[in-house]
Amino acid sequence: MLEAIQNDLQFLGELRRDLHAHPELGFEEIRTSAIVAKHLEEAGIKVHRGLGKTGIVGTLKVGDGKKTIGLRADMDALAMPETAEREYKSTVPGKMHACGHDGHTTMLLGAARYLAKTRNFSGTVQFIFQPAEEGRGGAKRMVEDGLFEQFPCDAVYGLHNMPGLDVDEMAVVAGPQLASSDHWFVTFNGVGTHGAKPHLGKDPITASGHFISSLQTIIGRVIDPLQPAVISTCSVQAGDANALNVIPDMVKIGGTARAYSPEVRDQLETEIGRLAEGIASMFNIECTYEFVRRIPPVVNDSEITARALQAANDVCNNKVVIDFPPSTAGDDFAFFSQQIPGAYVWLGNGPAINGALHHNTGYDFNDDAILTGVRFWSQLVEQELRA
Repeated sequence: MLEAIQNDLQFLGELRRDLHAHPELGFEEIRTSAIVAKHLEEAGIKVHRGLGKTGIVGTLKVGDGKKTIGLRADMDALAMPETAEREYKSTVPGKMHACGHDGHTTMLLGAARYLAKTRNFSGTVQFIFQPAEEGRGGAKRMVEDGLFEQFPCDAVYGLHNMPGLDVDEMAVVAGPQLASSDHWFVTFNGVGTHGAKPHLGKDPITASGHFISSLQTIIGRVIDPLQPAVISTCSVQAGDANALNVIPDMVKIGGTARAYSPEVRDQLETEIGRLAEGIASMFNIECTYEFVRRIPPVVNDSEITARALQAANDVCNNKVVIDFPPSTAGDDFAFFSQQIPGAYVWLGNGPAINGALHHNTGYDFNDDAILTGVRFWSQLVEQELRA
């Protein structure tokens, strides 16, 4: 396996850098999905286009094995500028691959090429190239379009790069891996008045200040301290900097809420609204509240994770972290693993160069990790679909 994959590394490195230079946002991955489909077809893999708008599923069946596994890579970039100077810097202003999805796509293509050539397994692999992971709902869209009805799987696996782990190192852990990612919106409606005569109005600014500062009491005094949770205020819109003698009628506030369990997720939804209504009542103003459920938590199935761990140990010579802490980031791979048993694993991306982690304008996927990623995917298939 090792030699065959090494012989493909130059091609894969060039492909990864080409994808990096031509980033596309969620549901806009026209060029990227065309490249994916082309290389799958050239390898002799059956290709289905258009699932989830720009998603691609490649199906490779070998032998008479009855088992099917799904391997997922995300393809989309982020709406942010790339500041680091490199030969393959983004050619699209305001868009860049700042989370390594160019690397994820490349590694899964590399595994598909290797597996199609060697065919050292018996069963079916579904290579799932997902659009729009970055908050636009690509996984949910693929599921709604019939992903697992058209391409049934017994298990599904996801992989994400992680700066700070070595490129020949992985982290594989059962249980919660990523938090739910939900949005909340609160609007306080008061009565505007002259800034010098606050008693003639009902001030939503002061009410919003109490609300924002009190949000953390939900984490500190309502949520079980042994259950991680996050509430962050990320947007406040009120008044006009050119009218500093006017108390406005309205303040709009928005933020994010994160949890690892459905119960805590429910608590966050309830308690943010309860607090908003209480503050509004205290200040004798009106409020509206909306909690938008976006992405469930990613929770690894114990049995499927044990299988991923076995493959990771074989590839990394037991250089695998099994007590890696979960992340409060989110990933819509959760929509896949809610449907069928799944495991989401981490692959080292090497040290964070100049502090550039995920979603940083200087971030880059480390091409030295391609070998480990392709070997992991290939080993997992040959292990789980043993001929």
